Amino acid sequence: MADIVQVIILGLALGGVYALMASGLTLVFGVMRIVNLAHPIMIIAGAFVSYWLFTLYGLDPIVSMPIAAIVMFCVGIIVYKLIFEREAASAKYSEMTVLLTFAVAMCFDGLLGTAFSNTQRITSPFYATDAIFLGDVFIPTGQLYAGIASLTVIAALVAFLQFTRFGYAIRATTQNRDAAQLMGVNVGLVSIITFGIGVGLAGAAGALVSFVFSFFPAKHWEWIAILMSLVVLGGMGKLAGAIIGALILATLAAFVSTYIGTTWSTMTFFLALFVILLVRPQGLFGDPLEES
Repeated sequence: MADIVQVIILGLALGGVYALMASGLTLVFGVMRIVNLAHPIMIIAGAFVSYWLFTLYGLDPIVSMPIAAIVMFCVGIIVYKLIFEREAASAKYSEMTVLLTFAVAMCFDGLLGTAFSNTQRITSPFYATDAIFLGDVFIPTGQLYAGIASLTVIAALVAFLQFTRFGYAIRATTQNRDAAQLMGVNVGLVSIITFGIGVGLAGAAGALVSFVFSFFPAKHWEWIAILMSLVVLGGMGKLAGAIIGALILATLAAFVSTYIGTTWSTMTFFLALFVILLVRPQGLFGDPLEES
């Protein structure tokens, strides 16, 4: 029984981090229908921001989360203005964004690889290798703090969407872009700010990733399918679905890693993506009409 509890704890702790990694991706898709394949490389970029702040100035990665988020928010604004804004009126915008974001990912991969090489790096605050013991169960403090920080950021995001005027505008645009525009919502401004927020969330997630996982620029290719499986399982554009999907799949992956082997844990996400697309393409919380 203790082994099962242990696995669940580890899965939920990592699930919180995965939820934050996926939240920006699903938010951007919900508002603008941008399938952002560059989201994982933005997470890597955020990880590098926190890594260098820790290496050069000793700044704790959790403390540097806001800095990484602000830096990547600014990057997101620039990328959107340069690449996505001019194509927003296209009838095939979603299809085009797949190719555009793939190109952005390739460019950022090359830039980061050139600047920092593809050497694996990890931030090492004092708590990264500690653990809290509760009888026969232990909780890695690094994963615990990362999970708590992730859920705190997500709670702040939910509060922003639910209780602020701009949050209302974002939710209205998510539900019906044309109707929101007719009601006076500046969907252009909403789009650019939301894209910036999505990339900023990637930066915040990167700060946590920097000490939970080892990372290097090319690692983002491994995360594309993982993040897409989380978003598709919950329902594209559904923030609550992405969070629940992350917790479920991370826990399942932890069981697979423990009882089958660590090399098979990543396969959990790929298999889940394959099955959900076959059985329920709209995801757990998606609108059935979206299936068509």
